[in-house]
Amino acid sequence: MRIIRLKLGLRSYDIVVGKNSIRLLGKYIKKLNLGKSAYIITNPLVKHKCFPALVRELEKTGFNFKIKTIPDTEKSKSIPVLSAVIKDLAKFDLKKRTFIIALGGGVVGDLSGLVASIYKRGIPYLQVPTTLLAQVDSAIGGKTAVDLEEGKNLIGAFYQPRLVLSDVGLLETLSLRQLRAGLAEVIKYGVIKDPRLFAYLENERKNIFSLKNSALEHIVSVSSKIKADIVQADEREERGIRTVLNFGHTLGHAIESASGFSRYAHGEAVALGMLIALEISQKMGLINSRLKARVENLIKEFGLPAVIKGVSLKGIIKSFHRDKKFRGAKNRLVLLTGLGKTKIVENVPLEIIEAAILCHCEPRAKRVAKQSKKGWQV
Repeated sequence: MRIIRLKLGLRSYDIVVGKNSIRLLGKYIKKLNLGKSAYIITNPLVKHKCFPALVRELEKTGFNFKIKTIPDTEKSKSIPVLSAVIKDLAKFDLKKRTFIIALGGGVVGDLSGLVASIYKRGIPYLQVPTTLLAQVDSAIGGKTAVDLEEGKNLIGAFYQPRLVLSDVGLLETLSLRQLRAGLAEVIKYGVIKDPRLFAYLENERKNIFSLKNSALEHIVSVSSKIKADIVQADEREERGIRTVLNFGHTLGHAIESASGFSRYAHGEAVALGMLIALEISQKMGLINSRLKARVENLIKEFGLPAVIKGVSLKGIIKSFHRDKKFRGAKNRLVLLTGLGKTKIVENVPLEIIEAAILCHCEPRAKRVAKQSKKGWQV
């Protein structure tokens, strides 16, 4: 069992990583004095595979609970679902001291955190992430949000959980696609902060994909520590430190949004976003072709997508311009200057961005694209 303490004064909390760590749930809830009533938000698949283990711990330690299932899709991060969950929570919460447990992946965690942040002006919540992506990234750091048709994560708040319980044994329930999607975020941490983690991924691919416990604990705990350190230094992304975590995300979010949140899992879109960011980094003279090829090879070897299919350049650029990280009319991208080294660059020329996107588009998109003085257009 490994414990990482994310230190934010009165908002500090533990990130507990290990197989069967879910058995510590009741003990932690009692220690944190959160109340006696748990409102559990999850999705149907996780309810079937992971819920029994959580229920055993709650019943063993004397907590009552209610479960709320939401559809297993990015579209659950929406105003209608948010409203429905809050109304259901309000009915359960009569004369109770209620806390929320987010049992699931990034969608469940993001929605649960936002519900917790606004219901009664804030109630406690715990993250019990069941996907690799959530364990290494989305469950940590307090970013909560839902999407709008106009873009991803446009309505949200910073609201820290009271505990993150990452039971790597739950990762055995994942599909290969979900595992790969989570590994995109682990690759990101190696690229932006930790060359040793990157080398570990290159050398231990077999153990990771065979779900060897020691390998999973290592990548989850190292990734969690990297994110915790960054969040401690810049919780609300006001000092430019936390922005480094957006490597691959700005254009990844644009691809997700342009595809209607249906074609690519979040980690898959991040992988494509990282490939585009690498392309831009090289075109701007920040990295050489050798480093670019090394990172590209790892992304491909882990089975992540390297070609954008079924999404137009025009749609990606339209979504990109709606990104909340723009400063006025200026775009802002996290680019690579070396393995473990990044640079935040503002106002990257649009023609460079479009050309980099086209480098990773399916052949048909390249054939119909035309270059003008204003850049590439489809």
